[in-house]
Amino acid sequence: MPSASSAVSGSDRPVPSSLWRDVDFRRLWLGQTASQLGEHASLVVLPLLAVLTLDASAGQLGVLRAVGQAPILLLSLFAGAWVDRWRTRTTMVLTDAGRALALGAAALAGLLGWLGLPGLLALAFAVGALSVFFDVAYQASLVRLVRRDQLVRGNSALEGSRSAAQIGGPALGGALVSLFSAPVAAASGALFFALSFLSIRRIRRAESLPERPARPPRVWRRIHEGLRFVVGDTALRTVCLASAAFQFSFAAMMTVYLLFLPRELHLSGTVVGLALAAAGPGALLGSLLAARLPGRFGHGAVLVCAAALGDGAFLCVPALHGSSAVTVPVLLAVGFVFGFGGQLVNVTVMAVRQAVTPDGMQGRAAATITFVGMGMTPLGSLLGGFLAEEWGLRTSLLVTAAGMMLSPVVMALSPLARLGRELPAAHDAPDGRPS
Repeated sequence: MPSASSAVSGSDRPVPSSLWRDVDFRRLWLGQTASQLGEHASLVVLPLLAVLTLDASAGQLGVLRAVGQAPILLLSLFAGAWVDRWRTRTTMVLTDAGRALALGAAALAGLLGWLGLPGLLALAFAVGALSVFFDVAYQASLVRLVRRDQLVRGNSALEGSRSAAQIGGPALGGALVSLFSAPVAAASGALFFALSFLSIRRIRRAESLPERPARPPRVWRRIHEGLRFVVGDTALRTVCLASAAFQFSFAAMMTVYLLFLPRELHLSGTVVGLALAAAGPGALLGSLLAARLPGRFGHGAVLVCAAALGDGAFLCVPALHGSSAVTVPVLLAVGFVFGFGGQLVNVTVMAVRQAVTPDGMQGRAAATITFVGMGMTPLGSLLGGFLAEEWGLRTSLLVTAAGMMLSPVVMALSPLARLGRELPAAHDAPDGRPS
């Protein structure tokens, strides 16, 4: 079985022994950071625009979030089949350009007074669709850039950059919505996507793509191969189930949470952004420790404990009452713990998935997990809006936060919890050829 370094065989630029000496890795890291910053800012800008500017109801907010998340369900599997046949750099550059143009068009529409709920729905879907392709491509790109023994460190660095985006993106988005106009808030995301475009397009290392047969299989067959591979692997199958349980409940909880903070706790858009951004410092710490903790305590133990800690943090939020002097510090602490636990899970899961997946299946494996897990988010968002209207914000928040605990329970009851300190070996591709 070839090593992961063969992913760049044929390139005239070898993979350096140190990640941060690798110019192309630094360009990927910078581009991914900028892209995630733009994405996280946009994820806060659109719901807050709907709630604070357009006075959207709970049901309308649920629809807006569901529309933005629908591309995950509709396009993830196609994105995986696409990425496994094409260069990840090309996919990331094109999607960055598309998102910059989409948000730029929204900014122009806002200046002309045309930005309303229908425009926000169209924008959310377009940005969500392009983000699906970018996210699948960047997850597969690392395997083609670094050696197998650098995967955990590489994922730790990339997830650390996402943590930085979680710190700055929500705070920036909330502040722009509160202090400036909708066009300014939309334009900020366009600038970050443009920066990502400029950085990633400068990656020079040639990617070694899987060999293409004389008659490439139809896209549905390639999608089926990815589904069969993930379903047939115990660890990846468990990741799918745990991700689906978490993402469904988290989407429902966030829909209620974005209503609970301004309407029940009477917090401003800026404070809401800061409460959401509190996950960033925790995630940054989690990404730093993720390079060490699995090797000390075992990958399975880290996954289960981190998921239980992070997901359980939100259970105390429904009990909050009183002044912002009391509630805001608690919300910041909840966000920090959630970010810390969630990032440990993200980095560890990604390293396990990349380790057991052959090179020619990386995009489809990532897309299948995204499809099964993140594909549940539109339904979760709709459920959150429905529960908020029928049961009230406080009860709905408690129920949806409790639902998030299904994820660590699923992992604890599976063989995934018994993974040791070493990453498992790569498995064979569905056609029986070695990876």
